[in-house]
Amino acid sequence: MNYSELLQYQGYIYLNSIFEPEDNTLIVDIDRCKNNGIIVDEKTREGTFTSYGLIDVDDTLPIIRLKFDWYIAYSVRNESFTVMDECEVYKGTAFSLYSKSRYLDFIEVGTIADDIYPGPFKHYGINALNHIIDVVSTEPPSISILQRNVKQE
Repeated sequence: MNYSELLQYQGYIYLNSIFEPEDNTLIVDIDRCKNNGIIVDEKTREGTFTSYGLIDVDDTLPIIRLKFDWYIAYSVRNESFTVMDECEVYKGTAFSLYSKSRYLDFIEVGTIADDIYPGPFKHYGINALNHIIDVVSTEPPSISILQRNVKQE
């Protein structure tokens, strides 16, 4: 599996874990989700009611591991504080690849990274329930599938 295949993924995802096994290497483990069929009715601040289905991790599916062997920068945001920005251009939904973004703008003004050093780079987005992860790297992540309840190296 490669990142371009993940761009086609249409379901919901949760962040399972994010860690650096060594300096400047990033691993992001992702759980896929399912709607559990429970409908919640909730009263809003405005006094109206809204209904939505609860979404849970699908423990029958393996974990998707994305490994960035090297990155320029990454950030993790609380999904509740993000907004859609019309200036951003990207492909994908749960997993995305940006050709234009505020994060790329930040990298341009906040770092010395450019097309010469370390070379051309891209903005990879992981849009999970509760977390938005942005990674800028010169190489796409390697993707592997981790079976649940099996000790990993």
